[in-house]
Amino acid sequence: MSFDLNKFQEIKTPFYWYDVDLLEQTLKCVKENADKYGYNVHYAVKANGNLGILRKMKEFDFGTDCVSGNEIKQSIAAGIDPKKIAFAGVGKSDEEITIGLENGIFCFNCESIPELENINSIAGKLGKKADVALRLNPNVHVSTHHYITTGIEENKFGINEWDFEEVIAALQNMENVNLIGLHFHVGSQILDMQDFRNLCVRVNELQEWFYAHNIIVDHINVGGGLGISYTQPNEEPIPAFAEYFKVFAETLKLRPKQQLHFELGRSLVAQCGSLITKVLYVKRGVNTKFAIVDAGMTELIRPALYQAVHKIENISSNLPSERYDVVGPICESSDCFAKGIDMAGTKRGDLLAIRSAGAYGEAMASTYNLRTLVKGYFSK
Repeated sequence: MSFDLNKFQEIKTPFYWYDVDLLEQTLKCVKENADKYGYNVHYAVKANGNLGILRKMKEFDFGTDCVSGNEIKQSIAAGIDPKKIAFAGVGKSDEEITIGLENGIFCFNCESIPELENINSIAGKLGKKADVALRLNPNVHVSTHHYITTGIEENKFGINEWDFEEVIAALQNMENVNLIGLHFHVGSQILDMQDFRNLCVRVNELQEWFYAHNIIVDHINVGGGLGISYTQPNEEPIPAFAEYFKVFAETLKLRPKQQLHFELGRSLVAQCGSLITKVLYVKRGVNTKFAIVDAGMTELIRPALYQAVHKIENISSNLPSERYDVVGPICESSDCFAKGIDMAGTKRGDLLAIRSAGAYGEAMASTYNLRTLVKGYFSK
């Protein structure tokens, strides 16, 4: 990724910077590898709902995976076909369900009998029929941070196996919902392909259970979760999509005419984005220097929330490296982007690039300390 320092001088820091060339290369790689197998890709809007990002998804003919009514509206505003919009989430409000129904979305991914009952009721009042998928909890453990696991029994997500028969019985009495799919999601930032193979094996087992109960759905949705390299964004700018899709092609047993859907978020957009921030002050610490910048956990909360590691570069300096703690201005000790990292010699006014911020940067920004939400800019 290259940075235009002359252009950056014209933009008020901090800001998000999106490399359009890298984004397009990534989306092209995804599409080529998914199309080999006839797979359907939905972009998980929660990773980054910037309208410009969504318009790129439209250009590549991807659908979206939404977890709020506003994400549905933003997808439609970007030109996404409602018939390619899946609506997930454990706590859909009546208003959000109505938005989905009135726009004729592809599918509601449902997580409980009470949710199915509510969708059935609202659809009846609107004179609609809702296409739904059952989000099943596969109880598959994966190698990731415990805050972003979603597919084990202790998680709030999905329907557990011991409830399957009750769910199927309840569906028999719901005239305004139509079961068209099974949905699975086991977590995020997964780099071990064996985790996805384990998911496939479990999906195969659960498909057999539904087949034994005379149920064959139109589609299987295996979620997303593919991770990226946060420590080497230059060396690994595009995730291993070929290997990822190949795992499902080799391991998952689809029924005849069944379609396979994916909900990829981070892996599509993270590496194209950087958080650009200006150094306000440099002061001495005990064993390092503090580089105090004008971005904070309000612009990128991942290090504070997940203890996440992002590569940080001083893009203004060619000086010999020194050791720094890179910290923000927020009145919290957790407002720290990195501790004890080696970075080119840094002074007030230098610009730093906090890399791999295209996912869960802008999307998770807040106004804590009454800070202003910052903007995203595109390289072209």
